[in-house]
Amino acid sequence: MTMTLINSVTTESLTDLLQGAGYRVNQTEQNGIVQLLSASQGIGYAVRFGNPGSEAGHYVDFTYSCALRVQGELPAGLAELWNASRRFARLSLQGEFLVMEMDVVVAGVGETHLRSQLELWDRLLQEFIVYLREYSQQAAQLQAQAEAPQAAQSQPREEAATL
Repeated sequence: MTMTLINSVTTESLTDLLQGAGYRVNQTEQNGIVQLLSASQGIGYAVRFGNPGSEAGHYVDFTYSCALRVQGELPAGLAELWNASRRFARLSLQGEFLVMEMDVVVAGVGETHLRSQLELWDRLLQEFIVYLREYSQQAAQLQAQAEAPQAAQSQPREEAATL
């Protein structure tokens, strides 16, 4: 059995890959730049194309990207801890968005590799949401613990009456 190697992707070939895996896909264009929009588990993400291939409309890499708008202030170290403890996808704060991205290089790979990268992305999206929830809960607990001794110190102490 011979495997056909893929050296580049197009918007159409990635649309087919995503739809074949059961995802809805919308193609959008802004300022001449094409991207694909999809979602997994209710979390929206984009597929952005990178370096052009040897043929027009072909690309040798692309990026899965999920941007979540930040409301309020993020706990310190959130992105850094993710990046130090996870492989394959990176977190960054870009303006008011927390962005998770995963690059995929397409150079002499099979279709199975591209499908497995999509499965990995889907799993990372799920881990991302759990990570944010758990990190926020832990940060809130630590803050409550730090404030508890201060609250106890600020309350007036009752002196026991001596007999």
